[in-house]
Amino acid sequence: MKNKIINIIEDSILIKKEIVKNQIPIILKITKTIEDCFKKNGKLILCGNGGSASDAQHLAAEFVGRFQKERRGLPAISLTTNTSTLTALSNDYGYDIVFSRQIEALANKNDIVIGISTSGKAKNVIQAIKIAKKNRIKTIALTGGNGGELARISDISLVVPSNITARIQETHILIGHIICELVENNLFK
Repeated sequence: MKNKIINIIEDSILIKKEIVKNQIPIILKITKTIEDCFKKNGKLILCGNGGSASDAQHLAAEFVGRFQKERRGLPAISLTTNTSTLTALSNDYGYDIVFSRQIEALANKNDIVIGISTSGKAKNVIQAIKIAKKNRIKTIALTGGNGGELARISDISLVVPSNITARIQETHILIGHIICELVENNLFK
């Protein structure tokens, strides 16, 4: 058991070292894009399934509430939190459109849609990004593995170099926290 714990932690560290080595420019680009969105009175709209839904909710809460600084709330919405909307859309149209229909209803030109999927293959997240792009709304993907279709169609994609869902999710939330801290520090000096 001790060796298993060590192996898991060391694997997580290796993935994060790869992020440091190869993806700092992407993190900076995402940060700048989000800052610009807020400066133009836009909002972040996040979506994902399962653990990625939790990450979407977590990051939206960090922006609306606070990360480390006392400051005004920043507009961020997770599309996974309204069960009436999710169940009505799933029942009436099918689960693949639960996010894209909400994007259609809620997103504006200065907003950013962030799709989170560890595989990059979640159909409903891909549909959300497609609708956002059709409406000329900026898109960001947080994925893993080879990035899947989600990484290929998004304006900015950060692909965690792992095929292990838990390691990808751990890295997504780390990156999300880094972005929250940078945005907060840059907008509220």
